[in-house]
Amino acid sequence: MAVLAGAGLLTSTAPLPAARAAGTADALLLSCMDYRLMDDVERYMAGRKLRDRYDHIVLAGASLGALTDRYPAWSRTFWDHVEIARQLHQVHTVILLDHRDCGAYKVILGAEHAKDPATEREAHATQLRRLKAQIATKHPSLKVETLLMALDGSVEVIA
Repeated sequence: MAVLAGAGLLTSTAPLPAARAAGTADALLLSCMDYRLMDDVERYMAGRKLRDRYDHIVLAGASLGALTDRYPAWSRTFWDHVEIARQLHQVHTVILLDHRDCGAYKVILGAEHAKDPATEREAHATQLRRLKAQIATKHPSLKVETLLMALDGSVEVIA
C-alpha cells in the first residue's frame, strides 16, 4: 500500500491504522472522469440500490486508465485504492464501468478504436477483461463486474 506523506510516497504492507473503523461498503466503482456521465453513473448505482454503499475511484478511461503504460501512476493509484477499500470498507465487488465515446480511449488508443460501435465495444471489452483478470489474480476473493455505459446512460454487461 502507498500513502502520500508530504512530498514523498511511503510504502507499507501493514494494515491501516483503525482499519474497519469507517464501516463497510458493498463495492468499489471504477469509472471515467467524463463530466457528461456523472449524473448517469450516480443514477445507475442508485438504481442498483448502492447509493451510499460504494467507494468510487475515477480515472480517465476507467479500465484503460488502470492498465495503460502511458500513465503508470494511474495503475498504482487504482491498486492502492482497491487495497484501501478492502481494508477500510471490506468491499467484496469491484465494478468496472467504461463508457462509449471516451476521450481517453481516443487519446491513448487512437480514434480508430471507435470507427464503428462494434469495434468500439470490442476495444472496451478487451480492456475490461484484462483488468478483470488482473484483479482475479491479485484478489481472487473479489467479484468483478465489467460494464459499458452508452451516452444515454444505459448500461451493457460485458462478459
